[in-house]
Amino acid sequence: MASLASSLQSLKISSSPFTHGSTPLSSLSKPISFPNTRKPALVPAIKAMKTLQGRVVCATNDKTVAVEVTRLAPHPKYKRRVRMKKKYQAHDPDNVFKVGDVVRLEKSRPISKTKSFVALPVLKRNDLGIPMESQQPPPVAVE
Repeated sequence: MASLASSLQSLKISSSPFTHGSTPLSSLSKPISFPNTRKPALVPAIKAMKTLQGRVVCATNDKTVAVEVTRLAPHPKYKRRVRMKKKYQAHDPDNVFKVGDVVRLEKSRPISKTKSFVALPVLKRNDLGIPMESQQPPPVAVE
């Protein structure tokens, strides 16, 4: 028994503030946080689903047009491609679009509760400055 007591005294730990939990946690140093060392990517962000194209179906509201966008998607059960239609509210600041116009919708900041697109005109194929083959004059026969 005496040998056990002497061995315990030889193993006696020197007094430390951590031994009995006397040091409050607030006085301990906080771990060092490293700043973000990653460099920003130079690749531009992907703009998927930022622009849509559709037909104006309602233009009665002031500065707002309702545009119906049609897309082809597989049917959930039959897997056949079917036309899916969805209506979007778009901002038309000058009230230039009428019912039936084809417009391009571009994503923007939310303008109201339901409007987060801006309506822009779509260039038609013959507005590109290149005449279509059917619009070119017939060739003149040289004799």
